[in-house]
Amino acid sequence: MGIDFHNKDNQTTYTTRDADHSWIATMKELIPITSIARAADIGCGGGIYAKALADMGVTSVIGVDFSQTMLVGAKENCKQYHHITFKQGNALATGLDDDSFQLVLERALIHHIQDVKACFQEAYRILEDKGVYIIQDRTPEDCLLKGDDCHIRGYFFERFPKLKEQEIKRRHSSDLVVETLKEIGFSEITEVKLLETRNVYEQKEQLLNDLRQRTGRSILHELDEEELNDLVKYIDQAISTESSIVEKDRWTIWKAVK
Repeated sequence: MGIDFHNKDNQTTYTTRDADHSWIATMKELIPITSIARAADIGCGGGIYAKALADMGVTSVIGVDFSQTMLVGAKENCKQYHHITFKQGNALATGLDDDSFQLVLERALIHHIQDVKACFQEAYRILEDKGVYIIQDRTPEDCLLKGDDCHIRGYFFERFPKLKEQEIKRRHSSDLVVETLKEIGFSEITEVKLLETRNVYEQKEQLLNDLRQRTGRSILHELDEEELNDLVKYIDQAISTESSIVEKDRWTIWKAVK
């Protein structure tokens, strides 16, 4: 059935955590933060990473999302940040001005987009010369790591192979991303891997509740309630610890320069 980003029940699904220090450290290595006055967070969801950019020192951040429901949650999440603004738009037509940003971030976005060329062209349009484009997403290889006490996502595909097929189908290969960036005109393309801490759960039951709510996990919207309950029981039995769980996901990050 897939996640409905316009459903008010999902309004806060991407607002309930902060960007991990591992992500912040990686961004600081990739981006000349001190020279970034204006950044656009495309597909901003609940504003988690818009907040992180602002905390890192970016002077002005605008978050763009196609869902007005998501933007309501984002505005509430970022209400203390007066230099973060939001507007409705999509990755193929942001409505932002040409040549107006030093940084464009698209995190966990391109697996929702089939026409990545059009997406990359739009980012190229709104970036100023020498502006930096950061794409963060999972390749098929990133998704299929074995499940364990840290990599919870792996259990999804062990229990429901149909999710594995769905996941692979919506993910883009690194070769495709890099070749398309080159075709658009981007240069200085760098690829790095990041094992990003998603959340720290003091008790296993907190994780299981998170899964029951499908919080921030669009892939779980492919399961009905009976299947979801089955998955939660499977993970409950598979995880060996009752104490704290540090959940991590592996990502690929591409940096490109206009």
